[in-house]
Amino acid sequence: MSASPSAPPAAPSPLRALLVDDEAPTLSELAYLLGRDDRVGQIHTASSGTEALKALDTHQIDVIFTDISMPDLDGLALARVLARFAERPQVVFVTAYDEHAVAAFELEATDYVMKPVRAERLSDAVRRVVAQRAEPRTTSVPVPEPSTDETIPVELGGVTTFVQRSQIIYAQAQGDYARLHTPKGSHLVRISLNSLEERWGESGFVRIHRSTLVSTRHITAVTVQGGRCKVRLGDEVELEVSRRHTRALRDRLIRSASRAAGA
Repeated sequence: MSASPSAPPAAPSPLRALLVDDEAPTLSELAYLLGRDDRVGQIHTASSGTEALKALDTHQIDVIFTDISMPDLDGLALARVLARFAERPQVVFVTAYDEHAVAAFELEATDYVMKPVRAERLSDAVRRVVAQRAEPRTTSVPVPEPSTDETIPVELGGVTTFVQRSQIIYAQAQGDYARLHTPKGSHLVRISLNSLEERWGESGFVRIHRSTLVSTRHITAVTVQGGRCKVRLGDEVELEVSRRHTRALRDRLIRSASRAAGA
């Protein structure tokens, strides 16, 4: 007697989504776009983080698409509350500002979609939610230690990719943005150089110019010619150090060498 063929795996049930934004037109647009996606079933909306928490009391939700900048309980605060849930929904941030991207991914956001929202980009976010739905979910958000490497999400051609802080050779200011240079290319992120210096100072980054921040771990040589100081990063990149920052760079390198010798 031949064995009966095994039944095909059941198709995953449609996602139950909660959309959170204090701007009604954005909620309507998101609801329209997600309503056209066969992978999404029930759609609920909320105009604030507080209203979203109330909705979670009455509805089973698989994923929350939330803005970040909202009065009272903003999107990041909402995500921190959700991290305490035993069974927490996935979070996709939908925002016009990318300076919160690092914090968002530290909170284990599934995706970070920039406004104005494009249909294909939102569809890709849904794909990520569906893929992660099949994986085990953790019940708490790990708090990274200061010494651990940092992951920086960057948008490239409508796709979010990731760069490790340890890969960054130097950063340059470009208005309200910073361009992060790695061995494989550069990425523009919406964060000021001052903010990066403040956040990465203890991780070996030092200012050499008002518009340039470098990683001391990538400095291969320091030269002084005609009273002008320069640093070489790797084999090819050479950057000038302003007179104002020369002493600070020297002191930082001396301290780094002393720690290495002591180790």
